Amino acid sequence: MAAKEELREFLRSRRARVAPEDVGLDVDLGRRRVPGLRREELARLAGVSVDYYTRLEQGRDLNVSEEVLGAVADVLGLRADERAHLFDLAQPKHKRRRAPTPAPQRVRPGVRVLVDSLATPAFVVGRRLDVLATNAMARALICDFDALPPRDRNHARWVFLDPIARERYLDWDLVARENVASLRMQAGRWPDDPDLASLIGELSMKSPEFAGWWADHEVLRQSHGTKRYHHPVVGDLTVAYEALAVPDAADQVLFVYTVEPGSPSEEALRLLASWSLTGDGATSDRAGRADAPPQGR
Repeated sequence: MAAKEELREFLRSRRARVAPEDVGLDVDLGRRRVPGLRREELARLAGVSVDYYTRLEQGRDLNVSEEVLGAVADVLGLRADERAHLFDLAQPKHKRRRAPTPAPQRVRPGVRVLVDSLATPAFVVGRRLDVLATNAMARALICDFDALPPRDRNHARWVFLDPIARERYLDWDLVARENVASLRMQAGRWPDDPDLASLIGELSMKSPEFAGWWADHEVLRQSHGTKRYHHPVVGDLTVAYEALAVPDAADQVLFVYTVEPGSPSEEALRLLASWSLTGDGATSDRAGRADAPPQGR
């Protein structure tokens, strides 16, 4: 989708979710044809003319200021990641990196040593949600991405196209939607990345769920949270994660998992570590299914 269309659809989707009464407007809801705020209402609340806001939403040539964008974001109640996405879409000249042939993503040796030294699952994700480095615990719990062909070492592709991912994540729908929102955010920041466009096109064609959620225009920059897994050997466990930006490495994020001390999840993770060290884990499926043949997709 072209940048102008992205901006238009994003703003329309965000207007639609804001109820007039939520921003102090007294209106007759029974006479409204569309949900959410109208353009003229948003323009008035943001302190700009209707024509100015209309040109902004339509993506016409407009040297929009950060103050105006901030006012629009405030009216729409955008989260920090949504606000950043709006700025990326509305001010592409300041953000766009034209890279027809992006340089390969590489993890610094020191970061690899750090990842390998952690006793809990840890991995590095780069642009397009490419999985760049994993430690033994992450490979045992999630997937041995290192064993997959380079093209398939991508978390979103694995989540949507490998049926094992649906078994591994107890909340697959939530995880899948988060992947879509993360890719949408990256698409706003890197609109000229051909590999990202190719990935989005592939997933849109092969996964109806991806295509449907892509149309929602949700964006996400992960920072912390929890995930629930089902492992075929150790059962169910819940982990907390922290997403940490890797210093001096654009778009690389280090994910580190932890479990609550004394919980069943801690015991499951301890069993997983023992299983992976005994050699049983080495004979499992590279995507994590025990006693099954390797499966790349």
